[in-house]
Amino acid sequence: MSDRRVVVLLVPAVGSWAPPGRTPDAWRLALAEDTYEVLAALDIVDVAVAVVGGDEAALSDVSALTWPGTPVYSVDPARPVLDAVEKAGPAVAVVAVSYDVPDLPGLLIGKLFRALSSADLAVTPAEDGSLAAIGVSVPAAEWVLDASPTFDTPLADLDKLKPRRHAIGIGPGWHRLRSAADIARLDPGLEGWDATRSLLRGV
Repeated sequence: MSDRRVVVLLVPAVGSWAPPGRTPDAWRLALAEDTYEVLAALDIVDVAVAVVGGDEAALSDVSALTWPGTPVYSVDPARPVLDAVEKAGPAVAVVAVSYDVPDLPGLLIGKLFRALSSADLAVTPAEDGSLAAIGVSVPAAEWVLDASPTFDTPLADLDKLKPRRHAIGIGPGWHRLRSAADIARLDPGLEGWDATRSLLRGV
């Protein structure tokens, strides 16, 4: 069996919200670029990008943010995470990351992979009750396929399933940047998230 591990960044095909004075698409791409840079800096993992319901134009826009050779593909909006996992290719585990966590510590991704050595599913919760990252052991267990988790699936809903190798919440609730209140949680002293920072400053 392959011991390959893959991190897949999931990006919506169109933007849905932006801070005042910024366009949703510019905000979407800035967040995606910064979150991708976090993932691309990780060791011993392959990185791919999945565009949810993306057409050729959306795939091209996102591809322009990535390093040469990074796979960029479209996934089914009805089951984006599991479709991204399936299209990642042979692997022992895949972690899907939401595009709107540009300052997510890479350490949390490593913790998800470690958890997946003994669990079918491991997730990083978000402060608003959603999920920032979802790790799946491959091949996906039947209960994970049935649950078909997305980033908007509450951790409590997964825990209620109580399977033998149950969902694990890794790390504190992180912040996804989906509102003005979320932006206030960004730590200006942290390195990285340059595209997001520049957009907020109007550079």
